[in-house]
Amino acid sequence: MNEKLVKEYNEKFGNKSAIQALEFFLKEYKGRIALASSLGAEDQVLTHMIVQIDPETKIFTLDTGRLFPETYDLIDRTNHRYKIKMDVYFPEAKHVENMVKEKGVNLFYESIENRKLCCHIRKIEPLRRALEGSDAWITGLRREQSVTRNNDTMVEIDKNNRGLIKINPLINWTENEVWDYIKKYKIPYNKLHDQGFPSIGCLPCTRAIQPGEDLRAGRWWWEQPEHKECGLHEK
Repeated sequence: MNEKLVKEYNEKFGNKSAIQALEFFLKEYKGRIALASSLGAEDQVLTHMIVQIDPETKIFTLDTGRLFPETYDLIDRTNHRYKIKMDVYFPEAKHVENMVKEKGVNLFYESIENRKLCCHIRKIEPLRRALEGSDAWITGLRREQSVTRNNDTMVEIDKNNRGLIKINPLINWTENEVWDYIKKYKIPYNKLHDQGFPSIGCLPCTRAIQPGEDLRAGRWWWEQPEHKECGLHEK
């Protein structure tokens, strides 16, 4: 049923604006939908839109325990600006302790398998808890971001999360459109964006990029582009 429904949604909303899509889905799945925010530029745009439409919508973020200080600061600034209380989900302490004891605190530099294990414990497991009780979730994915997202659509089935409906309202947006919107509405954003960080994740796994580099070149920079997903959005 979900596959048929997703096809219908894409036919209806594939070329609609982000606001039009959000207005429909926030009403259709009210009380059963959430925005997963990484505090990135796209998610700040979506937070701004969602609060205007339905401020009661659940907005959450995943605190991996390895975030930049600027990211924590942005959580406070966003809550203050929109008068909301973003939910924060943490990894299970025992799982982190066992992983670090066995493989070391910076295990992710040693292999893709280790990096994905770290992402699984710090991101995937908390995400599943955050999405309990939801039938749909919203993300800030854009096709332009990376080669791993070229074929993404406005609406998808998330087979890794109970077959939930996954909505990507900004899928067709360009980087310029995101920043034009942020400037227009004076939306709070991570100060690291002004220091050459277009994509911001955990501190040990993120660096600034050089002019001309891919937007996600600074994420897990020691890996090949086709591997640069933490698992939250893998098909």
